[in-house]
Amino acid sequence: MHFNGLSDKDVAQSREKYGSNLIPDSEPTTFWAEFKETFGDPMIRILLAIATLMIVMWIFNYADIYEPVGTIVAVLIVAFVSAKTGVASDTKYRELKDSTKKDQCKVYRNGVVTVIDVDDVVVGDKVLLQSGDKVPADGILVHGILKVDNSALNGEAEECSKTAAGEGVRLAEEITGDAFVDPHSLFRGAVLFDGEGVMDVQKVGLSTMMGRMAEEMQSDEPDSPLKVKLSKLAGMISKFGYIGATVIAVMYLGYFVLSAGGFGPYLDLGLAEIVKDVVEAVSLAIVIIVCAVPEGLPLMISLVLMQNTSKMLDHNVLVRKAEGIETAGSLNILFSDKTGTITKGRLEVVEFFTADGVSIPLEELPQHGQIKGLLDLAIGKNTQSMFDAEGRVIGGNATDQALLKFIGADTMQKLEGAYTVSRSQSFNSTNKFSQAYLSELGKTFYKGAPERFLAVSQTYLTLSGEERTINPEQLSAKIDELAGRSMRILAFGYSNQELTENQINPDMTIVGFFGIRDDVRPEAREAIAAVQNAGIQVVMITGDRLETAVAIAKDANLLKTDDDIALTSGQLSKMSDEEVKNIIPRIRVIARALPTDKSRMVRLCQEMNLVVGMTGDGVNDSPALKRADVGFAMGSGTEAAKEAGKIVILDDNFKSIKDAIWYRRTIYHNI
Repeated sequence: MHFNGLSDKDVAQSREKYGSNLIPDSEPTTFWAEFKETFGDPMIRILLAIATLMIVMWIFNYADIYEPVGTIVAVLIVAFVSAKTGVASDTKYRELKDSTKKDQCKVYRNGVVTVIDVDDVVVGDKVLLQSGDKVPADGILVHGILKVDNSALNGEAEECSKTAAGEGVRLAEEITGDAFVDPHSLFRGAVLFDGEGVMDVQKVGLSTMMGRMAEEMQSDEPDSPLKVKLSKLAGMISKFGYIGATVIAVMYLGYFVLSAGGFGPYLDLGLAEIVKDVVEAVSLAIVIIVCAVPEGLPLMISLVLMQNTSKMLDHNVLVRKAEGIETAGSLNILFSDKTGTITKGRLEVVEFFTADGVSIPLEELPQHGQIKGLLDLAIGKNTQSMFDAEGRVIGGNATDQALLKFIGADTMQKLEGAYTVSRSQSFNSTNKFSQAYLSELGKTFYKGAPERFLAVSQTYLTLSGEERTINPEQLSAKIDELAGRSMRILAFGYSNQELTENQINPDMTIVGFFGIRDDVRPEAREAIAAVQNAGIQVVMITGDRLETAVAIAKDANLLKTDDDIALTSGQLSKMSDEEVKNIIPRIRVIARALPTDKSRMVRLCQEMNLVVGMTGDGVNDSPALKRADVGFAMGSGTEAAKEAGKIVILDDNFKSIKDAIWYRRTIYHNI
């Protein structure tokens, strides 16, 4: 189907009526803005008040000028160092953003397909979407069939099927979690797994779901624990210093009265003598206040933070805001996104087993040449995915891509030159398998759901290549075990007959099975254990279904005892705030989570006086990242997440989060 799209005049009118697709970035911080912000610190204000008093005393020859000058110089150094640190961190962050190429998309304009920047998309554009593309705005699919990945928006790594809508279908005004499973709706930030289609753009810029989340991030951020403690210290110094100084000044004046023999005789000494005594008493009081104020503390804190902020870059931690590293060491509870943070953020082959239930490590598979060769053919010649010129896997769905990455580009290159696919049939939801016939070998290779294979096949190959009869009970037990660990099981087989449309040939022999999933990062397990041992509660909060989340949580050692709680967004929404607070210490997993659930959990923990951390990489994480005491955004995540976080983890590694916490605790002890 061909679309003419908008004309240049239509584009201008649409942009004027509905606005542009640009989501405004935060303004770059300036040295002057950071410099001025320093003077909002209560401790700095006390120092300036002291300096003012000392200058007055110097005017009356009761103090030396170097004392107030020294204090003012210290304050200026603090302001300079703090401003320099803030500007340097912001500059590093913007360099990271600028190094990323601007997203582009294909739209129908003036009757032809044109490539434009995503920011230039307008309401009414017809956007051509193909496998691997990122959805540039919110809209309705009007042509084609797609499979999309919404994990950047809702944290859920599952494929979501989309079909073309009829005329007049529009996006819902209020977008909820259910909108993602709507068969026609597409949202900015989602990525296409497979298929091709055309989207009618209906919302752009701040009107999109991503835009609304960006607006939510404009709320005020909580003060860091260090700032709170310093504010309390400043208050205590003010209270005890001023009260103590007043009491001592009064007592000192009382001493003069007693020395004169009483109040009457003291008044007889004359006004000049009384003024002299009052000035002396006030001078003593001011000295007491000066002694009570740790003038070097703000300077020391600024210097320590500046030095360590730069060191953190060596540990792949970009500190966007100094208060982030201040806060990290004080965490009581850390909410972590699953996809891309605890897990690797992509499907991959994690286990192989034969139909007799025997598993072997993947690295040992090449030692079994016959099995490995047949698997390579069943994958490489029976797939919708391919390697591009840069060695990246493109096309097909996430499962095809994971399998192709497993066999590798070298194997694919060898297969391309050696064998030709004579006939093939791709995977569909009815058949639940795909097949390809190779005339050179006279074999048909299959890839698909285990239950479809078991309904036909009677034989399988052992690791040594022997053909044996299948034991269905033994095999089903193995499949159930891996499914319980949240693995997607795929079966592979071959037949010595030609391809039969929509059927598996009865002589099909099963070669083996692969378990595929978004697996836990090995280093994440160690980092989670270290963080827990440091007294910090770790909670995985994800958009995935509960069974998947529980399986991953057990692998990551988050769920250890029967007392640990895993619950869904639906269960959470039925509980009052007080009920949730009562179980917060035992919560380890929240599944099917919405952005509102994340923000709510952060709020409730803060009401319990807990210092809250939040990790994440998607747009859905942004409001909670902003609201948390410290937000850890992943370097490969969305711009919205990085904008919301105080700290950016450049290598997306939970271990770097642990390093940030360790560094901060060392800094905190030093301070």
